[in-house]
Amino acid sequence: MSTNITDKNYKKLSLQVTLNGFSFCTIDTLSNKIVALKEIDFNDFPTSSKVEDHYWKAFNDYSELKEKYDEIIVLHDSNLDTFVPNALFDEEFLGSYLQYNTKVFETDFFAFDALPNYEINHVFIPFVNINNYLLDQFPTFNYKHINTILVLKLLELSKNIDEKQVFVHFSKNKFEIVIVQNQKLLLFNSFDFATKEDFIYYLLFTTEQLNLNPEHFKVQLLGLISEDSELFEIAFKYVRNVSLLDVSNIENNNDLSKADNLKHFLLLQS
Repeated sequence: MSTNITDKNYKKLSLQVTLNGFSFCTIDTLSNKIVALKEIDFNDFPTSSKVEDHYWKAFNDYSELKEKYDEIIVLHDSNLDTFVPNALFDEEFLGSYLQYNTKVFETDFFAFDALPNYEINHVFIPFVNINNYLLDQFPTFNYKHINTILVLKLLELSKNIDEKQVFVHFSKNKFEIVIVQNQKLLLFNSFDFATKEDFIYYLLFTTEQLNLNPEHFKVQLLGLISEDSELFEIAFKYVRNVSLLDVSNIENNNDLSKADNLKHFLLLQS
């Protein structure tokens, strides 16, 4: 059934969901401007054994989540995921691709995002309980894994660049390393970490596997990172060429700071 133009709200909602909290942004699709950007940390909420209770409270607290939207995108943010080339991909055996890097149970539900232009698929375990809660809140929504957005955007940025590019995306207790070369994904991995030493060890070990010399390769950092961060400082100590990802193009479309554009790069690009 086609949507009558008078029924359109010209608004889009993007949510980045985890078990510990979520972020969301609302977008005016006529002007393509960010209307609202909010972060909710469940550590600030009363203790509950059910994550759905935290989502219920947040939906009561934030009126933006009760409004009507033409499009709703839900991004699942976890490290229960892996990328699989088309040549090795079989939709009937999604769980088998994840069994080497996470504990897989027979009761798990598996999903995948296709990246047809790059001949790869992104297999992941979605948060089924969160999806079920959101199905009670919205008439319909699309969901995907947040690292699908990460890899897609970095592959786009690598077009016509023949050198190997190293990107690191930081969030609170984990980071992803993505290495691309002219729209080819050479490496993707996600790491939990507690200290800056953890981070630099994983970075140097990973790049060594691709015979990359820290005197020569460039590292671009995005996510929860700044030049004042100890993570940036230790990267700069061991790798000659370190910089924050250039987000000036995105900044032109909103009134957010450079730090917020870096931190919420994936949510804003969804």
